[in-house]
Amino acid sequence: MKLHEYQTKFRFAEFGIPIPQGEVVDTPEAARAAAEAIGGPVVVKAQVQVAGRGKAGGVKLAQTPDEAAEKADEILGMDLKGYEVKQVLIDPAADLAEELYLAITTDRGARRTVMIASAEGGVDIEEVNRETPEKILRIHIDPFLGLQTFQTVHIASFLGLPRDSWNAFGKIARGLYNCYIESDASLAEINPLVRQSDGSLIAVDGKMIIDDSALFRQPEMAEKRDTAYEADAETAAREADLAYVKLDGTIGCMVNGAGLAMTTLDVINLFGGEPANFLDTAGGANAEKVEKAMNIILTDPNVKAVLINIFGGITRGDEVARGIVTAIDAIKPEVPIVVRLVGTNCPGLLTPGEAKVGFIPGNIAKPGPVGVVSRS
Repeated sequence: MKLHEYQTKFRFAEFGIPIPQGEVVDTPEAARAAAEAIGGPVVVKAQVQVAGRGKAGGVKLAQTPDEAAEKADEILGMDLKGYEVKQVLIDPAADLAEELYLAITTDRGARRTVMIASAEGGVDIEEVNRETPEKILRIHIDPFLGLQTFQTVHIASFLGLPRDSWNAFGKIARGLYNCYIESDASLAEINPLVRQSDGSLIAVDGKMIIDDSALFRQPEMAEKRDTAYEADAETAAREADLAYVKLDGTIGCMVNGAGLAMTTLDVINLFGGEPANFLDTAGGANAEKVEKAMNIILTDPNVKAVLINIFGGITRGDEVARGIVTAIDAIKPEVPIVVRLVGTNCPGLLTPGEAKVGFIPGNIAKPGPVGVVSRS
């Protein structure tokens, strides 16, 4: 779950990270009032969960309250990379003497949390990593010890910060680490972390992604979800407790188990097809859950065929079959559906009917034309 910039920075402030004292508004009049309260130049920033807002015209500098209202009027309602801007953040303009990058995420290969820092802040960190990887420092953090002072000193030195800024930087780094851990985040990023002319450090922009699997213990964070940035199918899948990712192909997939699902996608690609989605029903899926999964797949207009690959262990084959049949009766799809179903309570081979459904016990034979089923 992604947070908006203002949500991220307000969360940062709870952990002692200095941020601009801005205000989120949704009208030009409110933008004028916010700028008047700030009493100086302000930045008007579109609040949409996309990268490159500045290049797309979603970030503008205003010198006066009237200009802030004018800029807000230009940004509000604009289409920014496919999304309508409904809110803007009015922040006091920062003195950008130096822009740094600081983030924390999970290094799956090392099985550790890693803090990433670079003196090349304010730009796409992937671009820096690609062109000048030596400008990026990665520090792995022991989960039993947490972020240590010697590590923050190492990072501050690498960034070229003067010694009188090391203590302030250490507080920000520890605040970011604590925010990441206590929010069950998969990413907490400050870009840029600005060093101003007076030597002070401030988080001008931020990004956070919260682990969906941990939202049950983060109810306050869960309330911040903005579903406007999700596809309808992804929202429906999340509410049905299904792991779903929309892809660009034409073959809809429903599989139980992430490993089998990835293998199924690989097999489709191997034989020249393109999967339309990743959908994992997980173990123990009942007929109702399977029906919802079928509905999600079949409502995608790009789907020209459906492949269902179920290996029943905890999952019961008869429950899966019942959910498939119920969904087909309700939707009456025009696309062919091929089902490979083995394991617990697996039904026998059924004759494909008007709905063009065939149940295949055993392994899938060498793929042929879509809709052709064979016993293996």
